[in-house]
Amino acid sequence: MRKGIAVSPGIAVGTAFCVNKIFIAPAAQPAGTVDIQAELAKYDAARRCAEEDLITLRDRAGDQLGASGAAIFDVHRSILSDTGFLNRVQDGIIEGRLSAQASLHRALDMYSDAFSKLDDRYLRERLTDIRDVVQRIEGHLADVHSALDDDMLSSNPVILVVDELLPSQVVGLGALKIRGIVTQSGSETSHAAIVARSLGIPAVSGVRDILDLVKTGDSLVIDGREGLVIIGPDGETQAAYLKLEREFFDFKDHLAENRDVPALTADGVEIELLANVNSVADAKAAVAMGATGVGLFRTEYLYLTHPTVPCEEEQVEEYVDVIQASPHHRVTIRSLDLGGDKTVPFLGRMHQESNPFMGWRSIRLCFEHPGFLNTQLRAVMRAAAVAEDLGGDVRLMFPMITTLEEICEVRKLVVDSENQLRSEGKRFARVPLGMMLEVPAAAISIESMLDLVDFVSIGSNDLVQYLMAADRDNPKVAHLCQPLAPPVLQVLKTVIRSCLDANKPVTLCGEMAGHTLAYAVLLGMGLRSFSMSPALVPYIKEFARHLSTQTAESILQHALTIRTTLGVRQYLSDELGKLVPDFERFKIT
Repeated sequence: MRKGIAVSPGIAVGTAFCVNKIFIAPAAQPAGTVDIQAELAKYDAARRCAEEDLITLRDRAGDQLGASGAAIFDVHRSILSDTGFLNRVQDGIIEGRLSAQASLHRALDMYSDAFSKLDDRYLRERLTDIRDVVQRIEGHLADVHSALDDDMLSSNPVILVVDELLPSQVVGLGALKIRGIVTQSGSETSHAAIVARSLGIPAVSGVRDILDLVKTGDSLVIDGREGLVIIGPDGETQAAYLKLEREFFDFKDHLAENRDVPALTADGVEIELLANVNSVADAKAAVAMGATGVGLFRTEYLYLTHPTVPCEEEQVEEYVDVIQASPHHRVTIRSLDLGGDKTVPFLGRMHQESNPFMGWRSIRLCFEHPGFLNTQLRAVMRAAAVAEDLGGDVRLMFPMITTLEEICEVRKLVVDSENQLRSEGKRFARVPLGMMLEVPAAAISIESMLDLVDFVSIGSNDLVQYLMAADRDNPKVAHLCQPLAPPVLQVLKTVIRSCLDANKPVTLCGEMAGHTLAYAVLLGMGLRSFSMSPALVPYIKEFARHLSTQTAESILQHALTIRTTLGVRQYLSDELGKLVPDFERFKIT
């Protein structure tokens, strides 16, 4: 048994299909035997074929994922035609007298070495895009198809075991018979995790050395609720998990039947279940899962997958696509949240920070680059006019708000953008403005800020790590980063109560919103709006109907008297286990 990160709930039992060699080793050739002109011609032909692939993929991604999903293949085309990249490969053939394939490998090794020395996490991660391009060219040079095109994947449901999923592989994943996914690297925000949740495929990421332990054809069990992978289960274990898998699929079918049923508590109180999305595909998944709107649209994805700064028209198109695809055309758009672990080349070389998550990021970065924010504000307000035509609505919230002065500055910039659009005769709609509450200082002073915002959205992921002074991505301190920690519950109770007393709508849109244990205490605090991964909406909807608001309030009162995180978790598990039939099916913690 191996433990990883639970990224998509469910049980899968099946045969492993391992993709542990992305690249084909070039055949050895005696020195000086390479026909330079022939190898240059082969490389040029393979490059042209690769470009045709990328154009096809871009169009397919546009249909499935929208403009932002398609933009990444324009990035790949820019790598393909990059002069530096081309020169490296040609120099290897001409000067090094290497085959085209061997020269391509040498170029990749040079990029890998250079990127590994970078401090900038975003730039390091762009090596994935270069590997994707190299694999595509190499496939044409060697006249072989991608490992994910194998007949076994097309005909038999398998558990895909990979180091990582490349972007081009992700686009075609929906057409393959994948029962589950296990990745050696990656996290809750990896390509594999996002796609698995969108498709409802059980998945576990970050299972170290799994490709050294598993080979194609091995029996596997994955538990996407607990983040477990069982290799070569015995007959009794396999039978038990097969039963759980059947129950899981039956349960999913049952949940799907309730897609259009209102989300109600046991005492008939209506709750709002919204979805967190990055793209058009996520918005479509939100509709399929029964969400009533989008509570968080992360706009930075458009920037992260774009080769340059996306212009106003490109942003309008992307926002309109997401609005049209979203449930009831209701979308809360978060303004650009770059910095920390998300930087882009067009901002220039980011200065080094010892703690980037608490440094120059998010709204702070936008204040220093007001042109970025102005373009985005204009695009959002223009897209909001389209939403009105569709009978929907758009709200706009700003992340990482820390002080009252920042809210005042944001409101001033919004008014400036409105005046620009009005003077240019461009159609737009005014949008409600909200703050994303992530910083403890804002939580402490929330009452003084409520007069200047139309709504509040609690970003529990960052709020928890800031409160606990623990980086959630650091395994050494991740145990401290617990949303059910007593100090976190006390702060959330204060914030939610302040918003309700001021009659300001409040939503929680972090991972905590989709966790059943957390749902119980949040409901008891008076929260009625939850935004989560689309795949989790049916679980919370079904879970909600077993728990009344009065019972949730009682559970909360007792939970607040418990002094340890472990004690809170154990109490909630025991109490909800008594109240909710088959609680283990719902137990997402």
